[in-house]
Amino acid sequence: MAGPPPDLVQRLYATPPDRFVAARDAAVAEARRAGDPKGAREIGKLRRPTVAAWLVNLLAIRRPELVADLAQLAESLRSAQRELRGGRLRELSAQRRAVVGALVAEVRKLAATEPGAPPVGKLPLGEVEATLNAALSDTEVAEQVRAGRLLRATHYAGFGEVPRPQLRLVTGGGEEEPAVPDRAAERAEARRTRDERAAERAARAERAKRRRAVERELAKAREEQERAEAELAEAADAERDGGATLDRIETELAELERRRAVAEQELSRAKLARRGAERSLTAARRRTGEVEAALEALDAEEGDAAEGGHGAD
Repeated sequence: MAGPPPDLVQRLYATPPDRFVAARDAAVAEARRAGDPKGAREIGKLRRPTVAAWLVNLLAIRRPELVADLAQLAESLRSAQRELRGGRLRELSAQRRAVVGALVAEVRKLAATEPGAPPVGKLPLGEVEATLNAALSDTEVAEQVRAGRLLRATHYAGFGEVPRPQLRLVTGGGEEEPAVPDRAAERAEARRTRDERAAERAARAERAKRRRAVERELAKAREEQERAEAELAEAADAERDGGATLDRIETELAELERRRAVAEQELSRAKLARRGAERSLTAARRRTGEVEAALEALDAEEGDAAEGGHGAD
């Protein structure tokens, strides 16, 4: 099954650990928007490295040629061991210390140029050094280092950088005598191993402490998120109800405006009818007055005529 795009993986594992999750989640969302749910799932499986592992990944991503040199040195060490070449092995061991020291210094410089990286004084360079030494002894660790996808620091669990061969010294007479073990070197290596293990234990304790703190922060953040989501849902319901109420009121207003227009038209017609009726009433009253006056005149004439008739009699 094809994994996430290598350039995306490289970009994520070059991101400081405290920003890794946000960058990974953004890449998952982008894959989903692009219609690639399988790719989104594969990206979501990528795990955040520790700070020490991130520093080693940063070295492999930014300076792959230096990591390649480390791999060549590891092969030379293994070859010298297989061939029991004591002098060459001691020379390569000294070279190993110089190379690892130079790589740790390069890691420090790379971290100083990365935005969001921890302060130089807080970089776990001891874990970085232990991991690089382990890469010289363990081909599996070396491959993880070369790939730039290391998730946590590691150290070689054996004695020294590689299993030390039983060397023999050839004397001038050609007779071989067992070489005197380099006790000081062995004690130094033993102290180094103890120191590395102590550093690893301290680092594990520190990581556990940070994990507990981060888990508390995560629980608090999730509570705040749930509260914010509830508030958002409540606000969305209120907004939806308000919109429905406004739509209803606007519909009622439109109906009222229509009824008002109809009423205004009816009122205008009623006013016109009233004015017409007033004019008709005025004319009727005038006609009534005229008729009444005519009737009164007729009555007067008839009265006068009646009185004249009585006088004639």
